[in-house]
Amino acid sequence: MIITIVLAVLCLILVIMLRHERQQSTKKTNFLLDAISAGDYSFKFLEKQRIGDSILRLGGSSSREIGMNAALNRITRIMQDARTEALEREKYYELIINQVNTGIIVVDEKGNILQSNHEALRLLGMEILTHTKQLSRIGEQIEKVISTIQPGEKSHATFLNERGNVELSIRASSATIKGKQVRIIALNDINSEMDDNQMESWNKLIRVLTHEIMNTVTPITSLSETLLGKIADGEVKDGLEVIHTTSAGLTAFVENYRRLTHIPTPQPSLFYVKQFAERMRHIAQEQTGAQNIDISIDTEPLDLLVYADEGLIGHVVTNLFKNAIQAITTSGEGSHIWLHAYSNQDDAVVIDIANDGPLIPQDVAEHIFVPFFTTKEKGSGIGLSISRQIMKLSGGTLTLKSDSTHRRTTFSLTFL
Repeated sequence: MIITIVLAVLCLILVIMLRHERQQSTKKTNFLLDAISAGDYSFKFLEKQRIGDSILRLGGSSSREIGMNAALNRITRIMQDARTEALEREKYYELIINQVNTGIIVVDEKGNILQSNHEALRLLGMEILTHTKQLSRIGEQIEKVISTIQPGEKSHATFLNERGNVELSIRASSATIKGKQVRIIALNDINSEMDDNQMESWNKLIRVLTHEIMNTVTPITSLSETLLGKIADGEVKDGLEVIHTTSAGLTAFVENYRRLTHIPTPQPSLFYVKQFAERMRHIAQEQTGAQNIDISIDTEPLDLLVYADEGLIGHVVTNLFKNAIQAITTSGEGSHIWLHAYSNQDDAVVIDIANDGPLIPQDVAEHIFVPFFTTKEKGSGIGLSISRQIMKLSGGTLTLKSDSTHRRTTFSLTFL
């Protein structure tokens, strides 16, 4: 009888201990799952027996508890390693996306921007983009297109910002992220693509023309010059002089073509913008004799540096200074030129050269970078074309902006 009672008590104690152990295991498992869901991996279950604990509790519960703790800790480490690997992979993909020349934004069904790369923000002229409604600040058309474009569709949108008239080509595709359908929208600057194609076409045409023309004209110039030295005065000599002068002029004209396709490869180095700009101002004033025109220079900060070919960029800045001086002196309007250098929100160095002379008409501004287009009687029409090509070879851009409100014409050199 006594033995039966003792056994019953022991069984009851054993059942209670097993139930308690199961409850503790359930609590630990639930705690582990809650912590993992919250992204918390800082906890750790005890894997060693504490001092004072019995070496072996009834039924070996201490050993089983330590074994379970070790298993739970192993699960935690596996999940933490998987999470770290996923974060590293996500960061790697983000770095790749930020290196491409195409703007990319990811939009959910409610118009929330889940992700956007640096190029998208640069093209849109925005620092932060969290919802498609924010695009109404730059234009209703761009907001409507991005909000409504469906996967597989192509469209375009135009808007005006500080860089001038921007025209974007827009393409959309779809993907599923965490069970939700999202649209991946790609943005490209149409004007930039057209400029590159146009410049490439011009270069190909110019190479062919200069080769053929020079092969034909050079012998004529050389022969006429030789005959002029052998023939006395008379109609024949007069005719040869006309031929020689004309062919020499044509040769000089063709040499201007060659200058467009033989720009030296940039040799970039770091240089201070302020000291550089002051030298360019002195050179431009000396070459044009326009000491009465005020050219002010402002750099932010004073020790602003740019990484480019100083000689080639000097050619661009001097040309822009001379154009501004000629516009002011020829028209008799205006008397100031401003150079403002700074670093924009994308950490790109920008050099703005503005003047208060007469504004460039819209129909002229559309063709101002086209080779040999000029409104000057004695202009070659290649200065701005070469300047833009130098900026492209330097990894930058040259753009024009006219401000009728403040009566300013501004050329912006942006070093990306």
